[in-house]
Formats: sequence, structure tokens, C-alpha cells
Amino acid sequence: MPEFKVDARGAIEIWTIDGESRRNAVSRAMLRELGEMVTRVSTGRQVRAVIVTGAGDKAFCAGADLKERAGMSEDDVRAFLDGLRVTLRAVEQSDCVFIAALNGAALGGGTELALACDLRVAAPAAELGLTEVKLGIIPGGGGTQRLTRLIGPGRAKDLILTARRLNAAEAFSIGLVNRLAPEGHLLEVAFQLAEAVVVNAPIAVSTAKHAIDEGLGLELGDALALELRKYEEVLKTEDRLEGLRAFAEKRAPVYQGR
Repeated sequence: MPEFKVDARGAIEIWTIDGESRRNAVSRAMLRELGEMVTRVSTGRQVRAVIVTGAGDKAFCAGADLKERAGMSEDDVRAFLDGLRVTLRAVEQSDCVFIAALNGAALGGGTELALACDLRVAAPAAELGLTEVKLGIIPGGGGTQRLTRLIGPGRAKDLILTARRLNAAEAFSIGLVNRLAPEGHLLEVAFQLAEAVVVNAPIAVSTAKHAIDEGLGLELGDALALELRKYEEVLKTEDRLEGLRAFAEKRAPVYQGR
């Protein structure tokens, strides 16, 4: 059975983790299918934004499938984590913009999946947390690194070392979540955000995404040099000229991704 339901709406797709009975946990089959889907949208130009959410209203993704994990050897766990890291890195490196629509609990690997996305929208009932130390392990899908880069080491340590869970409002207040959605309007808000992305020039959007991500670990001078190199990439595009023409003619631009 497919692990995801896909709703294609032009340049935007909604991917719903279809595992409500197991709280949309990350199984090996789910991870494999996610990797294949990320590859599909990353090697084509048709899809420019992806909204990832979970089935039901209880969980976005409750982390690793612990029933499956109980039957794994240490080598199996290592292989699973390697696959998780590769897949989440592919989400980050894709030209597509990924938006996590947090409909419920996003714990452990669920928070790590949300962190790998570019933007996060939360329903009022959403809950986030890297709770691994309660199980005698640590985040293994990039959580210690991505959370720290997003909210700073002090706040990251507070959350990871205590295994504390955050509600949607607190997550928004510290910048872990970008937008809060009113009750019953999560996908509407996430889709509006996706539309605000895809209306812009495709090459410019993806290049800006990569400039931000690649510059995070650089000294300011090197990061500014990186930005200049990225600017050179968009300077040569037809879309840049179309943007200038549309501005002069007082009309909406028609971007072709060239």
C-alpha cells in the first residue's frame, strides 16, 4: 500500500503521510517512498512547492515506528538512520520549497522532518519535540544540528536535554514555526503560503533558498561572496528580464523558469 496520498494542484503538491493508525510514524517503507517522491519533484520542473502533512488530526508524524524499531538489529538501526539523513538532506537540497503543515504531534523524527522543510505552519493542536533522550538515545536525523541553527544553542539544549514538548504557540514564539493556522484552516494557510512562493520566479526562488542554506555555516565575508555568486546565476536568466518588463508595463510577470 502507498505510504502517502498525493494531491497535485498545478505547481503545488500536498503529500499526506497515510499512516494514521500508527500516528504517521516513520517506517522503512514510508522513508523509502518519501525518498522516491523527493527525487521525482527534484528532477523535474513541474512541481515547485510541496506541502507535507499527516493523516487525521492527532499526529503529523510521531517519529520512528517503535514497533518496527524493536525488531531491528544495531546495524539495521544504522542503515535506517543513514537513509533518514540522506532523505532529509535531499529535501533541503531540492529546488522545490517544502512546507510542513503540522496537524498534530510532531515528535522525534517528526520534528526532524519538519526541520528539514523550508517553512512550517502549525495547527492549534500541533506539538513539537525532540524527545529521544527519554528513550536512551539522541536525535539521529539531524535534529541536534538543524534545531540549533534555527533557534540557537541555548534554546535547542533546553528542548533536547529535557525532552520537553512545545505547543504551537510557543513554537511560533521562538521561530520554530513560521505561521499559525486557525482551527480547521491548516491546509488553507499552508496552501496560501505555497502560492505566495510559486507566483515568483522559479530560478530566483530556488537560488535564494540555496543561498540561505549554504551560507549558514560560513563567515560573513564568505557568505556575502556566496550570495554574489548566486546572484550571477539569476542575472543571466530570461525571468529577470521578464520581471523588469512586467514592472515597466504594470502587469503581472509570466515566468518560464529560464
